[in-house]
Amino acid sequence: MLGLQRYAIVLATQFFRKATYSGNALRSSTNVATKEATQGNKSNEVTNKVEVETKGDEPVKRPKGKLIAAAFENLKDDSTKERILPEPKLSSTSPSLPSIDEQIINAKTVNSLLALAENNSTLTRKHALRIVSILADWTSMNRAKLSEFENDSRFLRICRMLGRSVPKDSNSSTKNSENKAKIDGFRTDDLNTVLGVAGDDEAAKLIASISVPQMVRVMTTLAVRRRRSTPLLRSLAFNISSANEQLDLKQCADVFYAMASLNFQDVVLAAKLCADIQVMLPKNNDKSAAVGSILTSLGILKYRDLDVLESLTQWMLQHSDICRPQDLSALFLSSATLNFKTTQMEQVRSKLLGTIVQHDFPKNYDWMNHVWALVLGGLCDHKHLESVLSTAFIEKLQSEQPAGLTATTKMKLLNVNSYAQLIASNYQGPFLAKENPVFDVPISHGKSKQILVNGMLDALKSLLSSNNYVKSLEDSNMGFLIDALCVFDAKRNPLPIDKDHQDGIRVALMVVDYHDVCHGAHRAASGITTLCFDLLEKKGYRVLPIPYNEFSTSDKLLKRVQYLEAKFKSLISSKTNK
Repeated sequence: MLGLQRYAIVLATQFFRKATYSGNALRSSTNVATKEATQGNKSNEVTNKVEVETKGDEPVKRPKGKLIAAAFENLKDDSTKERILPEPKLSSTSPSLPSIDEQIINAKTVNSLLALAENNSTLTRKHALRIVSILADWTSMNRAKLSEFENDSRFLRICRMLGRSVPKDSNSSTKNSENKAKIDGFRTDDLNTVLGVAGDDEAAKLIASISVPQMVRVMTTLAVRRRRSTPLLRSLAFNISSANEQLDLKQCADVFYAMASLNFQDVVLAAKLCADIQVMLPKNNDKSAAVGSILTSLGILKYRDLDVLESLTQWMLQHSDICRPQDLSALFLSSATLNFKTTQMEQVRSKLLGTIVQHDFPKNYDWMNHVWALVLGGLCDHKHLESVLSTAFIEKLQSEQPAGLTATTKMKLLNVNSYAQLIASNYQGPFLAKENPVFDVPISHGKSKQILVNGMLDALKSLLSSNNYVKSLEDSNMGFLIDALCVFDAKRNPLPIDKDHQDGIRVALMVVDYHDVCHGAHRAASGITTLCFDLLEKKGYRVLPIPYNEFSTSDKLLKRVQYLEAKFKSLISSKTNK
């Protein structure tokens, strides 16, 4: 690829010229706290063969794919010496000759490149890397064949300079796939150099010099290795977003997978990927795994783009015969999480909903998660509710989790149970018994949300002046906390919370922080946030959302009190006018 040549140049200059990476390449990113289990439908694995070297009397194992990385680590030490050495001077009687760098750039054939390694004592490792990168690029474009130079003594010398393993001799029957594997090995070594030789900041400087497909490979490798390097991810996001080259559907799925796995948010990169998905999706007729992977990653990232979600839904409807159950489940789960209602809802209900049954899921938790997604999306039938709320199913869940049902599992069961009680019309099936241990679940807010809740409670207690008017952090028994409860009469006078008031207006204050909303092109409250509000309204509460972008603890107490007072006035006035 053409990017490999640029990569070699920048790699050399980082050691010799201390190149400074542009600050424009660094952009802010945000962390996402909520992360669901990703589907295992992506095959991005990095494997290294190991060979044994000796160091003194002890054997040292080193990945074969990182021999070049070791070579370039030596370059760091050698670079100091090479910077102070003068360039070889030409004889005054000799005509001016182009430098090796110029000769490499001007080389048009394999032979002209390799000729530079013949009896040339001034050839350095940086020159060798540039030559190999160009050869790999030419081979990928079918401009040259590996068989033409793999056994050339000049090429073997260059490989040794870089610390690469020398290709073995091949006969005329060598398959093209073997040749491709060798070239891929060169590329892998170069990517390992980016990931292994330099530190995060130095590696970020090299990203602009490699091709877009290589950037995708670096990003997926980071995900596989669970290496969350913020400078490197920001550099990758900037360069992929800035590239005019369109990514195919598999590459889009891989990048989204890496972003979701590493909890890395970047709205510009996500917008680029969504635009490329819109172009490439109509060309896909047989890859449901890529579509399912994209849907899963969008849900984990809580990235909401209605156009892409609609296109992915229509693709699923058109290709339902080849879609796997896990891909269809990803559609329901991500749509529910992102609070997305397709325009083809009736078709989804009739064509896709019935195709997924409990036996399609290897674990009972997965089936419960699917039913929970249907509850969020308003697509849950009575048979779904009965299958999850039955005593036999709860026992099966408990057998899968010997240490006891997790808090997440209990909260989702309580969501389903409350939906069956308050929203599902004419439901006659089982409910969770009041003494069921599912109700015994510790629920607490994350640190950032709790700070907002505390700031709201301080302002609320200052406004209402008495603690018997406010009840805070109340367990709803529906799988979530009510941040604050209070009661007013029609004239906005507060009433004691611990007494029944026939005409009282019960208000539930719910703080909405960054993790309670979906981001991206079309911001909105997440599916679970919307369900909580719906359940509270069905129980007779007036819900007062306190969004994080309107209410700040950095504001003075007076300003926060005035904010709540205005909210109460608007809410109660709208209630009395109805």
